[in-house]
Amino acid sequence: MARPLDGVKVIDLSNMLMAPYATQILGDMGADVIKVEPPEGDPIRDIGPSRNPGMGAIFLHANRSKRSISLDLRQDAGRMAMLELLKDADVLVYNRRPQSMSRLGLSYEAVSAVNPRIIYAGLYGFGEDGPYAGKPAFDDLIQGATAIPWLSHMAYGSEPTYVPTAISDRGVGLWAVGQITAALYHQSRTGVGQKLELPMFEMMASFVLADHLGGASFEPSLGPPGYPRMLVPNRRPHRTADGYICAMVYTDRHWRAYFKLLGREQDFDIDPRYTNMTTRNENIKSIYDDLAEVLATRGTQEWLALFETADIPAMPLHTPESLIADPHLAATGFFSVTEHPSEGSIREIGVPSNWSVTQPSATHPAPRLGEHSNEILSEAGFSQEAIAQLIADKVTR
Repeated sequence: MARPLDGVKVIDLSNMLMAPYATQILGDMGADVIKVEPPEGDPIRDIGPSRNPGMGAIFLHANRSKRSISLDLRQDAGRMAMLELLKDADVLVYNRRPQSMSRLGLSYEAVSAVNPRIIYAGLYGFGEDGPYAGKPAFDDLIQGATAIPWLSHMAYGSEPTYVPTAISDRGVGLWAVGQITAALYHQSRTGVGQKLELPMFEMMASFVLADHLGGASFEPSLGPPGYPRMLVPNRRPHRTADGYICAMVYTDRHWRAYFKLLGREQDFDIDPRYTNMTTRNENIKSIYDDLAEVLATRGTQEWLALFETADIPAMPLHTPESLIADPHLAATGFFSVTEHPSEGSIREIGVPSNWSVTQPSATHPAPRLGEHSNEILSEAGFSQEAIAQLIADKVTR
């Protein structure tokens, strides 16, 4: 099956979650992604349940569609092997700090000297032009530094809390895919490579502030930052008589239909809070408080049926277990069960997009550490004797 990035070669010098998530998407799109791991492997290999050491659940869901080679880049022979792999690569993706890449002899200058058309894409914490350059970064730190826990505190009055999913890692990973594919398009038209700096902090700051810059969008300011609708306690799944419901009564049409369901059509016309989007936003706390009180009077399924009839957006509140069993995901083929060569039956998450001609899909199961070292080095021109020596010297495995 043809895929959109067939023929693109990506060297993936990354670990943990953010950059590996990005390179997995590139691999699903058809790129030949070569994951370069240290002798001890990617630390994320040991996170989550597993059937065998180094093949944990989190690793499996961020590293399919890749081949793995183990290289000790602290040894000269490992660095030289890495540069050989890079000679005909289209993209290098890494998430080490730039200072670390320079110490390894893999700076942009060093890599572009052997391959001027390389796209050299760095996903790391902070841009190199600011005072935070070189600081370590993890998802939790970036969430905090971009005000996400504080916004939850403002909304709910609780202690600041992190979003319980790796929103920074996965958000930046998704964003990086778009940046890298745009650079590939430029490279295909001009033959020119370039260095991409893709910092977590700046990207997540843009992600958050696009909603919450508020009055500070203007000079002088027209008010404080913050989007009021997102900062009230009752912007949450609402309790019903027997569970919870996620309802989005938002536009003029939604609110008119909602009041019609209640037999209170006149309230929409006479209550000044509901006049338009601006007045609703100004009074959103009391409006959502009233909505929560009404939704508590009937059961979840009754509300879902009523909202369906009125074309008011609503969904049930899933748990992770019920999400896995969701009938829509089943009907769209979101999950599949595949046989991994060493890990047995694996529930795979599908590619959540549909293409009429070049449908992306997994090209390889998540690899064992160094599983493809021999074939990758052979493709790069190393003889079997040279590969045997690298193995003997513990440069590869």
